[in-house]
Amino acid sequence: MKIFIFSVLMLINFSPIKAQRQQTLNAKQMSIVSIAAFTAKGNLPQLKIAFHGGLDAGMTISEIKEMMIHLYAYCGFPRSLNGINTFMAVIDERKAKGLPTANGIVPNSVKAVHKYDLGKNTLAELTGRVSSGPPRGYAAFVPAIDTMLKEHLFADVFGRGVLTNQERELTTVSALVSLGGVDSQLSAHLGVAMHNGLSKEQLQEMLVIQEEKVGKAEADAGRLVLDGVIKRQKQ
Repeated sequence: MKIFIFSVLMLINFSPIKAQRQQTLNAKQMSIVSIAAFTAKGNLPQLKIAFHGGLDAGMTISEIKEMMIHLYAYCGFPRSLNGINTFMAVIDERKAKGLPTANGIVPNSVKAVHKYDLGKNTLAELTGRVSSGPPRGYAAFVPAIDTMLKEHLFADVFGRGVLTNQERELTTVSALVSLGGVDSQLSAHLGVAMHNGLSKEQLQEMLVIQEEKVGKAEADAGRLVLDGVIKRQKQ
C-alpha cells in the first residue's frame, strides 16, 4: 500500500501539466486575431494555416476578404496583397478537396455625396466622442491625411459592412500588436475596441494568442499599452 501511495504522489508531483488559459474569445474572434497578426507580420505559411482555421470556424470568404481590405489601411498594400494571394490559394485548395467555403454576404456600396461627414460620423460612433472646433495635430499639419482618413477609411472601408465595428477593431489591434512600434495608435484603438464591446479579458486573451503565435516581445509590448489604457479608464 505504501508503495502504491508513493507512486501516485510521484505522478501528481512530476507529471507535466499544461496551463489552461481562460477562453473569452469565440472561435471566430480567435481566427480574426490570428489572421490579422500573420497578415501584418507577413508570415504567409502561418497565415495559410490561419485562413484554413478561420473557414473551419465558420468564417465566410467575404469576411476574410473584408479583413484583407481593412488591413491595407494599417499594414500597407504589400502585406494585404500577399494575404489576398495566399487566401486565393487556400480557397482553390479547399474547393479541390471539397472542403466547405461559404461565400457570405455582399459588401455595401457606399454612395454618400458627403463622404467626409459620413466618415466623421462613423468615427464619432466608434470612439463615442464628437469632434468639434478646427483640426488639430496631424490633421492641421497635413489636412489631406485627415480627409483621406475620413472619406476613405471611415466612409469607404467601414461603410462596406460585412464585418462589425467590433470585428474591425479586433482586426486592427491584433495587426498593430504584431507590427510593433505603433504604441500611440495601438493605445487609441484598444480604447475604441473596448468602447465597442471588447472586454479587457478578451483583449488580454488576444495578447496570449499573440504570444503563442507571433512572439513574446510583441505580446509584452502590447500588454504594457493595454495596462495603460485600463488604468486611464479607471481614473
